[in-house]
Amino acid sequence: MRSTLLLSALLPVFLYGQSTINGPMPGHSDMLEATIWLQCKGPCTARLEFWELDRPDSVLTTAEQSSDAAKAHAMDFTMAPVVPGTTYGYRPIVNGKAVDVGQPLTFHTQPLWRHRTDPPPFTMAIGSCTYINEPAYDRPGKAYGGEYVIFDAIAEKKPDVMLWLGDNIYLREPDWGSRSGYLHRYTHARSTPELQRLLRSTHHYAIWDDHDFGPNDGDGSFVQSALAREMFDLFWPNPTCGVPGVTGTTTMVNHVDVDLFLMDDRTHRVVGDMKTSSPALLGNEQMDWLIRALKCSSAPFKLVAIGSQVLNDAAVYENYATMPQERAELLRRIEEEGIHGVVFLTGDRHFTELSEVKLKDGRVLYDLTVSPLTSGVYKAKETNTNRVDGTIVEQRNFATLSFSGTLKERVMLIRVFDAKGTLLWERTIPRSTKTK
Repeated sequence: MRSTLLLSALLPVFLYGQSTINGPMPGHSDMLEATIWLQCKGPCTARLEFWELDRPDSVLTTAEQSSDAAKAHAMDFTMAPVVPGTTYGYRPIVNGKAVDVGQPLTFHTQPLWRHRTDPPPFTMAIGSCTYINEPAYDRPGKAYGGEYVIFDAIAEKKPDVMLWLGDNIYLREPDWGSRSGYLHRYTHARSTPELQRLLRSTHHYAIWDDHDFGPNDGDGSFVQSALAREMFDLFWPNPTCGVPGVTGTTTMVNHVDVDLFLMDDRTHRVVGDMKTSSPALLGNEQMDWLIRALKCSSAPFKLVAIGSQVLNDAAVYENYATMPQERAELLRRIEEEGIHGVVFLTGDRHFTELSEVKLKDGRVLYDLTVSPLTSGVYKAKETNTNRVDGTIVEQRNFATLSFSGTLKERVMLIRVFDAKGTLLWERTIPRSTKTK
């Protein structure tokens, strides 16, 4: 009975758009396995057929799954067996029939390049703060979301990977108190017609921030935090949802020669104005894991994705500067451990900027904040003494990070674009000469 009631509550959302599915969306891909997410718009059975793109007669199939209303009919499919460095075509088979989504569907396995060649070039798109309007539950007045054309603009850049930097769905007040509410909000966002091309055209990873977690500025005391993690894991096929010894959504991804650390800034958060406990963003266990993982990484660029700004030194809103002791401890440990190539990727602020901090031995830490995608735009009113001149953007935007060059001369090219894909600024960051 509960499942029936849940399905009834979601039906208006499932009928949004004409396709019988949302996605499919490629998620984490390794050398010998990849994951693809798909959501039916009602009860279904589904499987995926796949083949090496240059061998269309070599069709394999995944196990068939039956959808579950308690999971909003969302499913993950494991694509195996596959081989490294290969592009595969695939098609969804739903209720026994192939579904034509109107565009070619492919996924890619990671290349086996170490000890053989220089790392191949690749491009990652990034952005945060995606608000999809729903008048029945939005605040009265002017619509907060807009310029959904940005999703096609990102797809036009043909990134190999898309990283969502939090505030990806914008939970409303009716949403965060129940399972039905979370499923409704995620499904409503994933049903956006303008989003489908991007979902299908590249591999996706995500972190969360407060509007994917629960109430505005929510912290680890939120009573529904376990449910929020379950829902995040259901809709984002990251490689893991948590790491050894740390509760939360934290995980790590290696893509070619870059390591990506996806941090959880909510589960362990203690707000910055607490008087009787120590403010925290990562918490001790997550901090320890991050430092150890960074220390073990040989990647020339170590991208640390966190919802809140790290290097902006203005102690406002939810910037890490509102938690000065823990922030100082993170930077101290990075410096003392001799960790090189750290670039923080952050969102939240509804404007974009690049910040940098130079350590005593000449190493430079960067913080690229990219926001918003489709939500409202705010002005950068505070003084950030670490801001790089000429990098502030106060309109809807996204960025790409392109990695190229030989193994020992790798560079990262940052490009920031407006909602239509017009270049606003770019900067090149070379590999640290001290990277181990």
